[in-house]
Amino acid sequence: MQLTITPDDLRPLVEAIVAQTVASLAADSAAIGDRLAIPEAEAARLISLEPHVLRDERLRGRIGASQVVGRRILYSRQDLLDYLAGRRFEPK
Repeated sequence: MQLTITPDDLRPLVEAIVAQTVASLAADSAAIGDRLAIPEAEAARLISLEPHVLRDERLRGRIGASQVVGRRILYSRQDLLDYLAGRRFEPK
């Protein structure tokens, strides 16, 4: 059995995926708005990590964060961007 898919067959699927991704990014950006800090669970979701993984990364010193009243942990947008930039994958 052989499956043949042409680029024209894939185009609607790729366009739908891209549109959904762009809409999701726009929704995330709107949700953050002009807030200076983002709670840990939301920050983890924004960078596609489980909250416990983001916590572990913070405890290992791999991502910056701020502790505010009540010992709550908050992340700035820059904290998240720096974390992601430090883990860029560059193929060789």
